[in-house]
Amino acid sequence: MLTIWLVEDKAGLRRATERALQKRKDVRQVRAFDRCETAIEALGSGEAPDVVLLDVGLPGIDGIEGMRRIKSLAPGANIILWTVFEDNERIFQAICAGASGYLLKSEPMQSVMQAIDQVMAGGAPMNSRVAYNVLQMFMRLTHAPEDYHLTQRERAVLERMVAGDGKKQIAEHLKQNPHTIDYLIRCIYRKLHVNCMAAAVSLAVKKRLVDFIP
Repeated sequence: MLTIWLVEDKAGLRRATERALQKRKDVRQVRAFDRCETAIEALGSGEAPDVVLLDVGLPGIDGIEGMRRIKSLAPGANIILWTVFEDNERIFQAICAGASGYLLKSEPMQSVMQAIDQVMAGGAPMNSRVAYNVLQMFMRLTHAPEDYHLTQRERAVLERMVAGDGKKQIAEHLKQNPHTIDYLIRCIYRKLHVNCMAAAVSLAVKKRLVDFIP
C-alpha cells in the first residue's frame, strides 16, 4: 500500500487532488502540504512517502530545492514534479535534482494517476512535449566530437584497427603497400597521442572517431 504526499500551495487544487488520490485502492495514506518546509519537517519525524507529487512554483523553498532536500532525507521517495512550467532550464534542474517524473498541470488527473503507477514500476513519466524538450536540451548539451585532424586514409586505417585487423590485413583490405600502412599508423599514433594499437583502438571507441564501433 502506498503513502503519497502532495505539496501544492493552491488550496482548491490541493484539496481536489488529495480527494482524487484518496480514491486509489492501493493507497494507505495521503498527506497534503501547502509548503515544502512543512513536508521536510514531517520527514524529520521519521515519516517517508513512496511518492511525492510536488509543485515547482511554491512560496519559500521552491520545488526544485525542496526536491533536493526531500531526496537527501528520503532517498527512496519517487518525486514527480507537477507544474505549469515547461522551460528547459527547469526541466534540466529537475532531472539533476533527482526527479522521477515531470508533468504539466494542464494534464488530466488520469495522467497523474498513471504517472504514479509508472514511477512505482521504475518508469520516468513525462508529458510528450516535456520529453521532446528534454531530448532537444541534451542534444544541445552534447559536445561535438574532439577533432584529431585525421585524414580520410588515416580514418580508414583506424577503422580497420577497431575491426580487429592486423597491419597485414589492413594493407590487404585497403589495397595499400604495407610500408604505407606503417606510415599511416605512425601518423595516427602521433595525432592520438598514443604509442600502440590497443591504445589507439580504445581511444577510437571511446571518442567514436570512426563509423565502425563493435
